[in-house]
Amino acid sequence: MQSHYDAELKDTVRYLGKVLGETIKAELGQEWLDRIETIRKDGRSSFQGDATRSENLKEIFKNLTDSDLLTVGRAFAQFLTLGNIAEQEYNSAMSVDASMDALFKHLDKADLSVENVQKAVSKLNIDLVLTAHPTEVTRRTLIHKQKELAQCLQSIHQESLDDHERTRIETRIADLISQAWHTEEIRSVRPTPVDEARWGFSVIENSLWEAVPDFLRDLNERLKADYNVSLPLDAAPVHFSSWMGGDRDGNPFVTAKVTEQVLLLARKRAAKLFASDLDRLQVELSMFDCSAALREEVGEEANEPYRALLRPLVRRCGATRDGIADYLSGKKVDQSDWVQHNDELLKPLLLCYDSLVECGMSVTANGLLLDTIRRVKCFGIHLLQLDVRQDSERHADVFSEITRYLGLGDYAQWSEADKQAFLLRELSSKRPLFPAEWDASADVKEVLDTCKVISQHGKEGFGIYIISMASEPSDVMAVQLLLQEAGVDWPMPVAPLFETLDDLNNSPAVMRKLLSIDWYRGYIKGKQFVMIGYSDSAKDAGALAAGWAQYESQEALVKVADEFETTLTLFHGRGGTIGRGGLPAHAAIHSQPPGSLDGGFRVTEQGETIRYKFGMPKLAKQSLGIYASAIIEAMLFPPPEPKPEWRELITKMAANGRDNYRGTVRQDKDFVPYFRVATPEQELGKLPLGSRPSKRKPQGGIESLRAIPWIFAWAQTRLVLPSWLGVMRAIDAVKAESDPKVVEEMFAEWPFYRSRLSMLDMVFNKADPRISEAYDERLVPAELKHFGKALRDELQESIDSLLSLTGQESIMDKDPMGKESMNIRAGYLQPLHYLQIELLERIRAAGDDAQNPVLERAMMVTIAGIAIGMRNTG
Repeated sequence: MQSHYDAELKDTVRYLGKVLGETIKAELGQEWLDRIETIRKDGRSSFQGDATRSENLKEIFKNLTDSDLLTVGRAFAQFLTLGNIAEQEYNSAMSVDASMDALFKHLDKADLSVENVQKAVSKLNIDLVLTAHPTEVTRRTLIHKQKELAQCLQSIHQESLDDHERTRIETRIADLISQAWHTEEIRSVRPTPVDEARWGFSVIENSLWEAVPDFLRDLNERLKADYNVSLPLDAAPVHFSSWMGGDRDGNPFVTAKVTEQVLLLARKRAAKLFASDLDRLQVELSMFDCSAALREEVGEEANEPYRALLRPLVRRCGATRDGIADYLSGKKVDQSDWVQHNDELLKPLLLCYDSLVECGMSVTANGLLLDTIRRVKCFGIHLLQLDVRQDSERHADVFSEITRYLGLGDYAQWSEADKQAFLLRELSSKRPLFPAEWDASADVKEVLDTCKVISQHGKEGFGIYIISMASEPSDVMAVQLLLQEAGVDWPMPVAPLFETLDDLNNSPAVMRKLLSIDWYRGYIKGKQFVMIGYSDSAKDAGALAAGWAQYESQEALVKVADEFETTLTLFHGRGGTIGRGGLPAHAAIHSQPPGSLDGGFRVTEQGETIRYKFGMPKLAKQSLGIYASAIIEAMLFPPPEPKPEWRELITKMAANGRDNYRGTVRQDKDFVPYFRVATPEQELGKLPLGSRPSKRKPQGGIESLRAIPWIFAWAQTRLVLPSWLGVMRAIDAVKAESDPKVVEEMFAEWPFYRSRLSMLDMVFNKADPRISEAYDERLVPAELKHFGKALRDELQESIDSLLSLTGQESIMDKDPMGKESMNIRAGYLQPLHYLQIELLERIRAAGDDAQNPVLERAMMVTIAGIAIGMRNTG
């Protein structure tokens, strides 16, 4: 299997590289192509440990002009992009059903009852929340070309192609690669939140719209064949939410107007897609026979009853699409003919379905019609549900301002008991709290306007309201009062977000206090959401301490919810990288505490990982299969509760890991100066990535740096420090004084502990101490060089320790495909690192005031290229 993977994928990468080379030659000539080829060969040999070739690269780049450096950077960034596309296409072609096969083999071996399987399937609830706040380095126009290229690769690998067809596809591949080479790969301006949202809509339209019904059809067929269990007709085991246009925490560009615009644009896209589906349906459903219920609905005169029922829906979807376009362009519109609720589509479609089945046409009922029904259940007329996120301080500011205005004192200075008493009194009051003549400040007005938008657009368009930095019950109740005052007449779920180590540790106490309030339990009607933050907790305390705190808090929250007979849905705010909680989906789900999936599985999908998981229909179907199979498996075969002796050891390891991490990051006086010069952290701020600023506070230091650029900066130098710092030293210290049998048992039987080590295996595969050292040699002053050396010494110690613990000879021996995936890209990555070092030296030598657009663009290209090669940014 491995040799076939190597051969086929490498052949495709070589082929695409050759086509890019011909493109470069056509524009710049043979001399340039020869130069690029020399650099590529030196990069490969350098990666394999040839120090002479590394010196060659340094010398070549030292002697190139700024403009030439830009050309080299662009070439290797595009090589890496093509390599990723080849790998993505190869993986999607292998077997989209592999995860399902594994699940059903496991189920068959366990000899489970039909009832057990039916129960697990009925509880399947996957909510994938698309976010854009992490850094998406690739422009949308290039993403489109890359998708076209992937489709060409799928076609060219078909054995039935004749020579004419092959030539036609090869010509198209050359065309697309040439288009990409002659396109600016770096945005000139940051995307707006609306741009980010449109990108999310495009992922749904171009991939998920097809993938979701395909996945559900396959799941249903497997369940039916193996267990005679079927998905209910209106089942919605998977749906999508979004933060794009709703997440205003630390993003001043997300306003109430932006949120409303994004909601309307999503409805417009959904109306367009449903109009197309319904139009196809009414063309196909030309039959005369129908049920009495359908005949009663359309009347005796209709010769084609299905068309008679669907035709008005096609027209109304068109009216919704066109009306929203007119409204957004400033025209006055009549909204009376717009589709306003999901049931307006669902009821007629279900009526058609029941009629077809009753009249002996089940095969037609279960075709395009069933796909459309499932799309309504998954996406709805809003396409996805928009979450709103805001910092608790902004809500408190509203009440401070109004209580001062009303002469009641300053809400911010009150005790928690007084705040709760005030909020409960106002929540039960029949009169409005905010006087009409009150002239609120701009910041307060923005919060109130956001709540007004929620009230005007209804329940189906929104997911949940998330409160950052929530630490008391009043933080949650304050939002509920704001929503009530704005006229929101449905119980919008409000989720506290616990992010830092202290927040996670305190979360069970906060939720117990909240659920002890009678009014609150009545409001939530037995269903509570809690968001667990992964990025900030890891940045605060290191990967091991954060991981254990997340586990313990979830475990305790499940028990608190059970105590109050409340269904708890945990919302996992994971990033794509290990340092932000990223894990392969199967490992992430199986390392959760028992019972934590009972209320469903809600998780963020961010930036570039959306493309890698859901960018093409086959990949999306594969990813949905992995999620579904892992969740079903975890519900039927829950992981064990940690034994007391495991818990004791991991608690000690986490405490040691926290102290190790903070000892370096917070307490060592050399850390911040070293970080500033050894990584391109300062230059990252110039890259027009996501819509949010890189810092929460513009004048703040490391503590205010967002988790995303924090991770991104270390990934660029291949030290990937936040993902491993302090972890193996902590594990080794505790292991040395513990019973070896207990440590071995933890590794063999506890998925949570095993997943921590598996994560490190992946991290160390991406780390490269030699590259980090090369940055230090050129960029770090002599008095700080010792610091980088100490970090690299710990990295090597950690790698050696992990290998000893896992019994591997080298990193990722147990995942040869993952290992080879990185190796294929490494030769192209190597030149980009040495090029970036040269650029950083030139830019810094010129000083902060120097303006050199060519150098800066080249710098941005290397940052983006390395991120593409590493397959993640933040």
